[in-house]
Amino acid sequence: MSTVRRPDHRSEQHGGHRSARSPHSAGLRHVLTHLITPLLMCIGMGLAYLGAFANPAPHQLPVAIVGSGHSAQLLAQSINDKAGGDLEVRTVGDRSAAVDRLKHQDIFGAYVIPAKGATTGAGKGSAGGAGAEGTAAGPSKPVPELLVATAGSDTSASVVQKVFTPIAAHQGAPLKVTDVAPTAEDDPTGQGIFFLLVAISIGSYASVAVIGGAGAVLPVRWRAALAIGTSFVVSLIGTAFAGPVFHLVDHGLRGLWAMAWLYSAGILLIGTGLHTFLKRWTTLGVMALFVMLNFTSSGGIFRPEMQNGFFAALHSFWNGAGFVEGTRSHVYFDNYGLSGHAWTLVWWLVAGLLMVGVAALAEKRRRTAEAVAAANAAAVAAAAVAATVPEPTSKRDSRTTVRSARAAGGAGTEAREGAADVDEAAEADVEMEMEEAVGV
Repeated sequence: MSTVRRPDHRSEQHGGHRSARSPHSAGLRHVLTHLITPLLMCIGMGLAYLGAFANPAPHQLPVAIVGSGHSAQLLAQSINDKAGGDLEVRTVGDRSAAVDRLKHQDIFGAYVIPAKGATTGAGKGSAGGAGAEGTAAGPSKPVPELLVATAGSDTSASVVQKVFTPIAAHQGAPLKVTDVAPTAEDDPTGQGIFFLLVAISIGSYASVAVIGGAGAVLPVRWRAALAIGTSFVVSLIGTAFAGPVFHLVDHGLRGLWAMAWLYSAGILLIGTGLHTFLKRWTTLGVMALFVMLNFTSSGGIFRPEMQNGFFAALHSFWNGAGFVEGTRSHVYFDNYGLSGHAWTLVWWLVAGLLMVGVAALAEKRRRTAEAVAAANAAAVAAAAVAATVPEPTSKRDSRTTVRSARAAGGAGTEAREGAADVDEAAEADVEMEMEEAVGV
């Protein structure tokens, strides 16, 4: 007697659950994979910003004592001994030499020991009898003076002032602070240039995701042209912010625009070239180069003398430092040292052009390899069809051949549909990449 086997409803039920869970599992894996990028950004930004800005302290910050006598030498040596390497104190013969060194950014503060007979403002008086009043009151104590240049770095000037204020107080006189290179009236701290750097950088590296992702179907030379054109627009926007919009600088806008264009073009060309190799990891790559390492070493908040050795070393050749220091030199320090900073930006632009060239060669080789592989696959398929399908000798064979051709056509249609699905997935990845770049 044969038994009738009942269908296993539990197996069907579990199979249904598995089939229902599989799309969700795939979607979850997709989301978790893309979450790696923002989490790595979080780690990188924390390490970079806190490592660079969390504990600023002077490291051989150069300052000067103005005076040629024995007392100037003794004071400089005493401060050096107490600073323990935090300061690098030297002596300068006279006040004009100290001002010159400040404007060349060789030093960041100069303490002028008052000459004998110098008096305070009240003691000197003014025209018309104030001098007699000061004489009647008796001679006043000499007034020490501290020379700073806040346009070079407001934070460094503040540190120098904290160092020399107690020294002046120990001598029993108030400290007179003179700023020999003040910033623009609408940028009292001088940090507006740094935030201009931030705006230009974001406009540049966010555009990389658009050009590299949405423009992936274009030849590399077209993408490079788009990068250069975009950098031109970004630099104009940055110049408008610096000048007529926020008045961060009151002169030298043409030079600022030239440096902004060099800076932006370097970022866009490097990012466009990197996209060929990094794909959706390009956003993380350009953020590491032009945010994490760039903003922190630019000198816009703290100069390298106020940072650890790693970021101080980056300051000497990184493109953000080239833009910030070049702008300061052009606007506030009579172009002193400008050529070196401009060459820094030029070399980064050259690096971008080289990166685009390498990307073009890589894409050309990849297209050649894909064409050869496709030709080989087509030849193998044609040989297989020729070996399995004999020459038609009758109408029936002809009909069989026609049916085979139709079946092959259907398979081709399915292949095209599959390729379309792949294109849609690639487009979705491009959109996600652009959202990650612009949203940070």
